[in-house]
Amino acid sequence: MSNGAHPAARVDDGAQPSVVEIFTPSTYETAVPYELFARLREESPVRWIPEPPIGPWREGPGFWAVFRHADVKHVLRTSEDFSSHLGATQIRDPDTPADLRFVQSQMLNMDPPGHSRLRRIVAAAFTPRAVRALERTIAERAAALFEAGECDFVEVAADLPVWTLAHVMGVPAQDKRLLYDWASRVIGYQDDDYARLSTADVASLTPMGRLALAARPELRPGVNPRARAALSDMFAYAHALAETPVDGESVMAAMREGGLTEAEFENMFFLFAVAGNETLRNGIPGGLLSLLQHPAELARLRADPSLLDSAIEEMLRFWPPVMHFRRTATRDLTLGDRRVKAGDKVVVYHASANRDPSVFPGPDRFDVARTPNDHVSFGFGPHFCLGAHLARAQFRSLFRELLAWDVELAGSPRRLTSNFQNGLKHLPVRLRRRN
Repeated sequence: MSNGAHPAARVDDGAQPSVVEIFTPSTYETAVPYELFARLREESPVRWIPEPPIGPWREGPGFWAVFRHADVKHVLRTSEDFSSHLGATQIRDPDTPADLRFVQSQMLNMDPPGHSRLRRIVAAAFTPRAVRALERTIAERAAALFEAGECDFVEVAADLPVWTLAHVMGVPAQDKRLLYDWASRVIGYQDDDYARLSTADVASLTPMGRLALAARPELRPGVNPRARAALSDMFAYAHALAETPVDGESVMAAMREGGLTEAEFENMFFLFAVAGNETLRNGIPGGLLSLLQHPAELARLRADPSLLDSAIEEMLRFWPPVMHFRRTATRDLTLGDRRVKAGDKVVVYHASANRDPSVFPGPDRFDVARTPNDHVSFGFGPHFCLGAHLARAQFRSLFRELLAWDVELAGSPRRLTSNFQNGLKHLPVRLRRRN
């Protein structure tokens, strides 16, 4: 890994000090900096970004940020040059070598062929055929979520992915709120409201759930939420669930029978419990807010529900649930017009690629009929999101039901403080069933 100031930092920092805003979590409390992304796509599409210390988080070595659609796809598909494994896939480096070795056992943080081996073990649960078998159940759940009156749509929308994950993983209904809390702690660790969240009702939990709460670590500021010690309660639950008989097939059954190491098993559970949750928790409220802020497009979709599938792709493009992912250069190479050294962090910005005007005409226009729509919100290449079919099925079920309701804002939305997750903490709305 590179240590110390990168030579490029001396060139870029003085010229445009505002580029550090891309790394600063507080930037995203109000909006994604799309104007800054647009400027950098044009002027400096591969740009060195410093990592200053923020609160309890220590200074990092800096990274190359990649903003253009073509470059983003190139990095994502070229694992031999841009590794998910060497430094894992978060901008922030793991705190210790042991932490790095642990997260390298996660499918998300592997390169082929190791990544391919783990993906095959669980892929059967997420094929289009498997998702079609779930769609009726998901649709029934989505239909039960809405009632007339005011509500926080973030909470309403969170129910569907949590319920679906619990169903797929064989997690008892009493314990599904634990999935919500674990994901909140990990995806919202930069936000004081989410970093220590605990909403599960102890009295309603199964013995496994109570065991997990008893194993919950003290969450100190500055501790990386992906460190093994910070997730001891999740992993205690994962091991207990693995020993519990489950009727029929489930992801847990595939994981039990797949010959995973202990670290691979724990990281696979983490991946489903957190990554399988966060995309929908961010994307569905963001999609609704995009529709509400573009009432003509919402009216267009109501008038022609056959546009629902293209509207969902546009929601994903316009409000990407995850704003970036990191890779690490395996050798000295050129990216754009920049010389990247072996060991440098290379961070691709999905949020910027999705607004690249060379791919998306009128990129800042929200268009429910946009086609083609080559967004990268589900990634690209070997790490294309395994749960994309399931995520789209949940989007379809929820927004198909939502079209039967009049929806209006009942207060101001509040964004999640995060430089990684494009999330909302609160989206107050008023619902009334349409005649």
